[in-house]
Amino acid sequence: MNELPIDKGTRVKLHFSLKFEDGETVDSTFDKEPATLEIGDDNLPENFEAYLMGLKAGDHQAFEVPPEKAFGQRNPNNIQTFKRHDFSADMVLEKGVVISFADARQQELPGVINRVEGDEVEVDFNHPLAGRTLTFEVQIIDVEPAGPTH
Repeated sequence: MNELPIDKGTRVKLHFSLKFEDGETVDSTFDKEPATLEIGDDNLPENFEAYLMGLKAGDHQAFEVPPEKAFGQRNPNNIQTFKRHDFSADMVLEKGVVISFADARQQELPGVINRVEGDEVEVDFNHPLAGRTLTFEVQIIDVEPAGPTH
């Protein structure tokens, strides 16, 4: 059994799950292939990586992650109103539909339609998990030095 603790410069093979406080699963690998990631490769948000530091192969833990350490609090400034004619005529505009916008730097920015009323379309650009406390469960399968990839 490998005793290497998780730190910067390690490759980690793990199972993880992300759940809401009510137990509803947001994402999980426990029922499929484990995930492999390098610490610092941005596959996992930095705040989530922080929970893994020091864990070793064989460890199985669950962490309660408050919104500040997960996807932030909801920001009312991230809710914007558009006119119906800002969208193409054939686009389905109804509550819950996710639309991809381009931000000022032409990066993709998903928005979720909150409401459609008359000529107004309200779009929420907050991360869908913003404002939520999450349970982050991990089972570490293997930790190895992240050498050059072949």
